[in-house]
Amino acid sequence: MAYVITLPCVDVKDRACVDECPVDCIYEGGRSLYIHPDECVDCGACEPVCPTEAIFYEDDVPAEYGDYPGINAEFFAQVGSPGGAARQGAFDFDHPAIQALPPQA
Repeated sequence: MAYVITLPCVDVKDRACVDECPVDCIYEGGRSLYIHPDECVDCGACEPVCPTEAIFYEDDVPAEYGDYPGINAEFFAQVGSPGGAARQGAFDFDHPAIQALPPQA
């Protein structure tokens, strides 16, 4: 299990969660942040600092964001396990479902 970043993060990318993550598993895409499911240690440090309330434990993702655990996992199926977000830097793309979204307010 892991934490998952959902729709309220799209086009916001506040990054407070990135600063709080002790294992550097929150990666930046073009429009959203993503938590690497294999690198996340389920500490929960990211969830309370998210100003948009976009982060949920995988089992607690609300029904309206039910696709997001898969979206997060599929993003990393494409990029692999870079071994740390800070070392990797931002990606210039997103999961196709995120790319297809209209701009978020």
